[in-house]
Amino acid sequence: MQVKHFHGRSRTLSKILLLEDDALFGETLCDLLEDEGYEVTHVPNGQVALDTIYLTKFDIYLFDINVPLIDGVTLLKELRAVQDTTPTIFLTSHKDKETLRNSFHSGCDDYLTKPFDNEELLLRIEARLGTFLNEKECKALLCHNAKYREFSYNGTILELSKKEYELLSVLFKYANKPVAKEIIVEALWNSSESFSEGSIRVYINRLKQSLPELSIENIRSVGYKLVC
Repeated sequence: MQVKHFHGRSRTLSKILLLEDDALFGETLCDLLEDEGYEVTHVPNGQVALDTIYLTKFDIYLFDINVPLIDGVTLLKELRAVQDTTPTIFLTSHKDKETLRNSFHSGCDDYLTKPFDNEELLLRIEARLGTFLNEKECKALLCHNAKYREFSYNGTILELSKKEYELLSVLFKYANKPVAKEIIVEALWNSSESFSEGSIRVYINRLKQSLPELSIENIRSVGYKLVC
């Protein structure tokens, strides 16, 4: 991890899963979202979406409804049934009240009918990600900007690897409270990745060595605690 002063707009933003079977429209949406800095994964049908979700954690889902193999409404019902609470926005040409009702009953958070205004989509994404009204949260001198997925210390942005960012995020979320190793493992590794307690210690030490001002305590037989 290195400390750097940020200049320019190139930052890592939230991960979006886009389920859209219209290749051209999907490509257009990807261009729009990636221009805003989002990391977008585009899939053409519900089964590929389900397989992708199993391997990768996303911050928000954008689902079309009429897609092959598993439709968007059925897919979301399955995800909600296994306690996947990822914010979800349906993007669909359906305008009837029955489809709208079924969509919200399936667990969606928002609904946009095609064609829609691109700026409205971006605003709704920001609102669902919780970054529209409150982009930065600070605890003492350490601040987290969820929109840009970055931390700063005393006004200076920290250059973090993906795992370092995820580790600091979970410690920051539970600042001044012990965080169990199981919670850290769930945040840093998906089901297809291998890990060990030694791996956690490596990332903890990287944070400590690169930014000595961070106080991270080892809670024996439990996990770690960020003291702010």
